[in-house]
Amino acid sequence: MGESPIFTCKAHVFHIDPVTKKSWISASTGAVPVSFFYDSSRGLYRIISVEGTKAVINSTVTPSMSFTKTSQKFGQWSDVRANTVYGLGFLSEQELNQFIEQFQEVKEATRSSMKSSGQGGAPVANGSSRDVTAGAANIPPPAMMTGTSPYTTRNQISAAGGGGGGGVSVAHQRSQSLSGVPPPGTTGNTESPKHGATAGKPDLVGQSPETQLKYENERLRLALAQSSANAKKWEVELSTLKSNNARLTAALQESTANVEEWKKQLQAYKEENQRLKQRTLEAEAARGNGMLPPS
Repeated sequence: MGESPIFTCKAHVFHIDPVTKKSWISASTGAVPVSFFYDSSRGLYRIISVEGTKAVINSTVTPSMSFTKTSQKFGQWSDVRANTVYGLGFLSEQELNQFIEQFQEVKEATRSSMKSSGQGGAPVANGSSRDVTAGAANIPPPAMMTGTSPYTTRNQISAAGGGGGGGVSVAHQRSQSLSGVPPPGTTGNTESPKHGATAGKPDLVGQSPETQLKYENERLRLALAQSSANAKKWEVELSTLKSNNARLTAALQESTANVEEWKKQLQAYKEENQRLKQRTLEAEAARGNGMLPPS
């Protein structure tokens, strides 16, 4: 997008299960940066989060959006355009409250901007599409955000989904840190389960081709921005390596020249030594013949 974020925090990103609408699917492997951006070209505020090259959040803020705090460290909001519900798990309640304050500020700024431009309310999604957000309000937060054990068994999760044959089938569970890998020496349980084997972009089934293209275009823009940043980093690294290589080459050439000089000096010492030996032999031979050198 080219703009700098106006607010950034770190949170574990979840998407609503589009099938059951009663559970969460982990969209990130841990806590990732979540940022508010202002798209000056369109006059829109966006909430964007990228993990690697994958956009786990791409949400355009509208005046009708509401962020619901469902626990001390977890909150959610519905995005009709993306046809999904996003959930964020924070490391502390303070961080969650800061995000809520920023969400409200951006929401009010969006409302004021629309009033000044004479626009109406936020556009709604295509009526023919399967509305994942309908009836998805106040979904219970994931187990790791409610203080229960992150090692909840498969049967316990199925029972929580409605019991009997209507329980939620969980394909995969794995404990993971809410804030990534904890520093060495830290203690405390910061692990969380990863629900589902498929996580990533919002469910775009049934969306119009234009909506899908916009989402893919935004995802590619973010990936390109990150790739450009990585390319600059590698350019600096390459320049450093070239500089080091030049210094090492110069040092090697200097050492080679010194070796050649030492070889010449050694050869001169050898020749001088040979001459001294020859003179010594000649002096000894002269003494043996009675020809003592003059005193």
